[in-house]
Amino acid sequence: MKVLITGGAGFIGSHLAELLLNKGQEVYCIDDLSTGRLQNVHHLRQNPRFHLAVETILNESVMDRLVSDCDVIYHLAAAVGVELIVKSPVETIQRNILGTDVVLRLANRYLRRVLITSTSEIYGKSEATPFREDDDRVLGPTTKSRWSYSCSKAIDEFLALAYHKEKNLQTIIMRLFNTVGPRQTGRYGMVIPRLVQQALKNQPLTVYGDGKQVRCFTYVQDVVAAAARLMETPKAIGQVFNIGNTEGIAIGELAEKIKALTGSKSEIVLIPYDKAYEEGFEDMRIRVPDLSKANRVIGYEPKVKLDEILKRVIEYFRQQEEEGR
Repeated sequence: MKVLITGGAGFIGSHLAELLLNKGQEVYCIDDLSTGRLQNVHHLRQNPRFHLAVETILNESVMDRLVSDCDVIYHLAAAVGVELIVKSPVETIQRNILGTDVVLRLANRYLRRVLITSTSEIYGKSEATPFREDDDRVLGPTTKSRWSYSCSKAIDEFLALAYHKEKNLQTIIMRLFNTVGPRQTGRYGMVIPRLVQQALKNQPLTVYGDGKQVRCFTYVQDVVAAAARLMETPKAIGQVFNIGNTEGIAIGELAEKIKALTGSKSEIVLIPYDKAYEEGFEDMRIRVPDLSKANRVIGYEPKVKLDEILKRVIEYFRQQEEEGR
């Protein structure tokens, strides 16, 4: 099996490449390194079944060759992180929508099965938790750039489902809920790596808003295993699946837990959203998935609990410090 991973040098993409290589598959990755890093796949580059193209997915000639040479496509390339979304809305919208358009058009040309990674941001401000895949979406106004990410990923989903309905293209969509683990950085607002790095340096732990917003965190190995199972499951075709964890925690409590696990002397500081992102920034109060559909179709159950996730992330950043990275 030859597989193509867009965003293959990214945090999740690199773990997926590792998993698929261990399954004996030949892995082709494309990444423009805007958020991905060569460091993420350095340990894979000696494997003769691993191939990396440093290029944008908007380069159709390169993508045409890669798609034609591969059997299936995992489409992970996207603008990620609330900070990037707020600061670079044009890039966010264009990269997500135009990139997915290229992937789906070429997949349709060569009849390749595609798994599209989407996001819990799809649900917007809805408080009807736990979120089900067919729930209504509740979004803020277009004057709030924060919601552009949700809308751009929704267009990706609509387009993928349209290709399946109209052209019988085999598409699968998975909505991710706060994936975390080794190799993730805090560059674009990812909360756990940011707080862990601050705690290890005894710097103030910056909690945005009032710290009472609730999130669920999923270990990256649970996510990539689910992606592989979805790709291999015919019943998943044409469907949308939540992939996450149901163990919710308020961000203020998360900061306290990280402080305790690291033995940090850091103080916890609340930063208003207006200062952290932009004036009038809106956020979700609670984000918890209903996982019953994924469990029913592929037997999905997250295996790694929050405390263990935090311990592994803390150990990763401690090793990075020791190695001077």
